Amino acid sequence: MFGTRFLGQVVDRSAETAVDRRKLLTMAGIAGAGAGAAVLGAAAPAFAATDHDRDHDHAGGINDGSILNFALNLEYLEAEFYLRAATGSGLPDDMTTGRCDRGWVTGGHRVPFRTKALRNIANEIAKDEKDHVAFLRSALGGAKVSRPSIDLRTSFTAAATAAGVIKKGQTFDPFANEQNFLLGAFLFEDVGVTAYKGAAPLITSKTYLDAAAGILAVEAYHGGIIRSALYAEGYENPSVYGTVQKLSDARDLLDGPGDDDQGIGNRDVSNLVPADGNSIAYSRTPGRVLDIVYLNLSGKPATKGGFYPHGVNGTIHVSA
Repeated sequence: MFGTRFLGQVVDRSAETAVDRRKLLTMAGIAGAGAGAAVLGAAAPAFAATDHDRDHDHAGGINDGSILNFALNLEYLEAEFYLRAATGSGLPDDMTTGRCDRGWVTGGHRVPFRTKALRNIANEIAKDEKDHVAFLRSALGGAKVSRPSIDLRTSFTAAATAAGVIKKGQTFDPFANEQNFLLGAFLFEDVGVTAYKGAAPLITSKTYLDAAAGILAVEAYHGGIIRSALYAEGYENPSVYGTVQKLSDARDLLDGPGDDDQGIGNRDVSNLVPADGNSIAYSRTPGRVLDIVYLNLSGKPATKGGFYPHGVNGTIHVSA
């Protein structure tokens, strides 16, 4: 699920003795002394030391703060998207400060909702995402990173163009109407769920793990709401099913090998719960998540792009 280099960083950071390392390697499902040595030996180059590195220990290892700050970057993006859609304004300034450079948010405006039900849903999700930002900032204390620069304008157009939803030269505004809002939200929600599930096993604090599991559950609720709303929208406009599938395929293309991203089905068969053959939700490594939000099609590691034009803040900032 996670690359050996990333696991090695976490094991090295969390273990104080050789016995601790062996226990952690066993918990991670990496058996045998040879495998353990390979993991730990490969750990060093996993993350380059840059000005972003403000939430690691002195040895350069990845700790719980690194993982929570990675989650905070994603919550900044979701909060700014939903708050602007629901209220026309983003996070207050006092919820955007922290370590690393604070960026600006480009784009976003209140959605002209035509149905009260969807307006209420947007308001509720916006509040949840704002609460997630507040919680993570509080949990991180002085180690929290500031909000990075976020692009809610050209990024959506680039994503929609790459997915084949619009033609080159056209624009896609997720704040223009209800359907566009749902499609924009679809781009985020499944990514958030898989990101939390992928990061949870690396959190060493039981308190933080419990909180992360709680946030994961809420993000899954959000994802289910958005997918259900889009499915209902498809009954009125069947082209929605194909559009959603194109966005899903684009995410699959961005996050590397494998075909585990799923659309919502069609008029005859719904697929509201994206899961594997055992009905278990998928995971994404932080690097794969960054490939998606950076809209990275280069096939090489990236440090910025897409929704984060200058990259995310914190130790975990390089895509897979």
